[in-house]
Amino acid sequence: MNKIGELNYNSQGCLMKIVEYNSCKDVVVEFQDKYKYHKNASYGNFKIGKISNPYYKTIFNRGYLGTDDVKYTDMSYIVWCSMFKRCYSNYNEISYNGCEVCEEWYNYVNFKRWFDKNYYEIPNENMQLDKDILIKDNKIYSPKTCIFVPQRINKLFTKRQNDRGLCPIGVTERKNNKYKKFESRCSIGNGKRISLGYFYTKEEAFKAYKEYKEKYIRQIADEYKSKYPNFPQKLYDAMYNYQVWEDD
Repeated sequence: MNKIGELNYNSQGCLMKIVEYNSCKDVVVEFQDKYKYHKNASYGNFKIGKISNPYYKTIFNRGYLGTDDVKYTDMSYIVWCSMFKRCYSNYNEISYNGCEVCEEWYNYVNFKRWFDKNYYEIPNENMQLDKDILIKDNKIYSPKTCIFVPQRINKLFTKRQNDRGLCPIGVTERKNNKYKKFESRCSIGNGKRISLGYFYTKEEAFKAYKEYKEKYIRQIADEYKSKYPNFPQKLYDAMYNYQVWEDD
């Protein structure tokens, strides 16, 4: 009996067609979608739908593997999944509201190719995928906007909206201080914050914060550039050119 052309659905709901039949243990199926992916399998697995489609969107109804050759313990795969979780999980942090993954990176193969070219390590530091240091306030994860950064550097750009209320970033109103009511405080990473003094106006306090913060970021950039030859030039440049805005 000629089984070429026989159709069936896999457990993911994807339509498959047999395009080559060599034996009951050697069948080639083609998934009937725009990718037309061919996959070797047994006829038995075809009949019970036990053939996965690497182009099926398994990650938040967007991400797909694009290959059968995936190691789920690879750092690239873990980072890829975490990126989707930050953007599309119902439990994501408020700072990720409105964030998206570019369509090119829906395909894990494309992301891994970029990862392998751009990932680097700094001794004794956790590396993090960042989307908005190269392009400020960016909300799209993409090859042009993302870069790996040491956690210490990433924390320099963390915003503390709850602390400041209606004041500019780096400024807190101290109502118990009769005259100089506005304190300027700056995060220097690792959970540490220092006071830059008290000021009569929030504008003065923000100016002190802005000057100190931008200078401190440049100092950290110089430190990493001098210590680590693999520190990316474009990250160094972005840190040197970074400007603090009141509404950061």
